[in-house]
Amino acid sequence: MLRVKLSVVYAVALMTAALGLGGCSTPVDKTATMSPNAIYAEAKDSADSGQYDKAIPLYEKLEARAAGTPLAQQAQLEKAYAQYRTQEPAQAIATLDRFMKLHPASPALDYAMYLKGIINFNDDLGLFSAISRQDLSERDQKASKEAFESFKELVARFPNSRYTPDATQRMNYIVGSLAQYEVHVARYYYKRGAYLAAVNRAQTAVADYRDVPAVEEAMFIIYKSYDALGLTKLRDDAKRIMETNYPNSEFLTKGERTSNDPWWKLW
Repeated sequence: MLRVKLSVVYAVALMTAALGLGGCSTPVDKTATMSPNAIYAEAKDSADSGQYDKAIPLYEKLEARAAGTPLAQQAQLEKAYAQYRTQEPAQAIATLDRFMKLHPASPALDYAMYLKGIINFNDDLGLFSAISRQDLSERDQKASKEAFESFKELVARFPNSRYTPDATQRMNYIVGSLAQYEVHVARYYYKRGAYLAAVNRAQTAVADYRDVPAVEEAMFIIYKSYDALGLTKLRDDAKRIMETNYPNSEFLTKGERTSNDPWWKLW
């Protein structure tokens, strides 16, 4: 009787072990039997339908399977875009940097530079910034400067690229943003009574940037700061420069710009 019970227990143990091994089996790689073109087609379909998280591993499979071919290069670029769309900008930029290092003569190099610039340009922009209408110049300017460098290299190396006109426009925006950042800091100092610091920061905007909207307010902050410091000659000089360059300035008549849209709303 005891022998029968032990046999039953042994049989149950074997079944349990078999089930356990079955549950831990390695998932089947469905791409193993697919051609590189088929993998690309499936990845592209996923990306086109907005399923970028599904497209990324397929592009990675394709990179390995088609290494050294134009299709692998295409997969790398499209993977970078998919990473960007899944809110993984650091991974996307790393992918693009690797692409540019490995394929310096690629006909798609201009696109890689452009996409890298776009990723940095759009860094931290989203729904809530649109709702709050936050001034982009109030953000950290590190990403803006990196975007500018990518666009600058693109324009210099590929002046006839299809991406160059848009890159040029975005560079102009970035210059305005960097100038406005200096004005944002100058305004901060002025409101807290640090008038000399306000003058120094506003003068940075005037000296380093030209033909951008921020310079008008920078000059106004210089004028108001000198007035608060009792430096009448410097105040009058600043006011005369403003009246010459901005004869219809709302800053001089109303103390602020009253237009409805923020200066940076270009896109």
